[in-house]
Amino acid sequence: MIIDLPRFIAAQRPVWAELEELVVKLERETSKGLTFAEAQRIHLLYRKVSADLGRVATFAAEPELRRYLETLVARAHAEIHETRERGGGWNLWRWFTREFPRAFRRQFGAFVISVAITFAGVVFGGFAVALDEEAKDAVLPEQFANHLGDPAKRVAEEEKATKDRMGGSHASFASGLMANNISVSIRAVAFGMTWGIGTILLLFYNGVILGLVGIDYILAGQIVFLFGWLLPHGAVEIPSILIAGQGGLVLGKALVGRGDRQPLRRRLRAVSGDVATLIGGLAVLLVWAGFVESFLSQHHEPAVPYWLKILFGTLELGALAWFLARGGREEKS
Repeated sequence: MIIDLPRFIAAQRPVWAELEELVVKLERETSKGLTFAEAQRIHLLYRKVSADLGRVATFAAEPELRRYLETLVARAHAEIHETRERGGGWNLWRWFTREFPRAFRRQFGAFVISVAITFAGVVFGGFAVALDEEAKDAVLPEQFANHLGDPAKRVAEEEKATKDRMGGSHASFASGLMANNISVSIRAVAFGMTWGIGTILLLFYNGVILGLVGIDYILAGQIVFLFGWLLPHGAVEIPSILIAGQGGLVLGKALVGRGDRQPLRRRLRAVSGDVATLIGGLAVLLVWAGFVESFLSQHHEPAVPYWLKILFGTLELGALAWFLARGGREEKS
């Protein structure tokens, strides 16, 4: 069948936009249902968009449009046929365990890019400190001043500290960590308003710091200390920063709009729910990471065995990966 594609898109786009608005409403307002008229309408629109997808699928020159319709049809199908119970008001646990991992998976491509950018920074920082020890002085910010010296000496000092090396100030230290990490994460998302450029730079710089510090300790023969110190909180904190970058990149892509012919306002509205959910979810993760860093990561041998801290961090990382991959999936009967 031959169709005039530009004319077809212009005629059908209002139908696609209307279905998307209803789907977004269902995704956001999980405690509310549709009216009978809205339920009838979403079924009708779902059938129409599914038929449009079948027509567009024959045009190899329109891959972006096809992917958009495929995603829209999949989201509508999930909302129409899901079995979750509605009602009872907003539930924090349900939102965190279902909506957050779903939003993460919907925008997984942006997370992969966030990881790649950060890894590039890690490689750059690692090579920098391996080739020139003075790179630490030039790159590390003020809050990392305690890492400027010899890692072996710092480890020796840490291990000689008393059992309660925090002086009883665990709660205030944890709250400071949470505030700082959440602030960095929000900036990573907000920098998406610079068409994603600011987010990219922040992710790369964070990677450089991680590479500098990590390779410095490895070259000093302090691998066990490094993992014992970093893993308990870093297993959650680092992925949270990456998720923040994911949100910023999603926002930046919506602003750029390359390959998407929708108006800017509609593009932003389409991603706003996922971006807000990612921010809220990573904030919860960072609260946990702050507690762990204050009450566990800052205590070293002989007070706390390194193997125990490494095991704890490894289990955390595995649990987080499982949660993001499987959370919110409805079990098949």
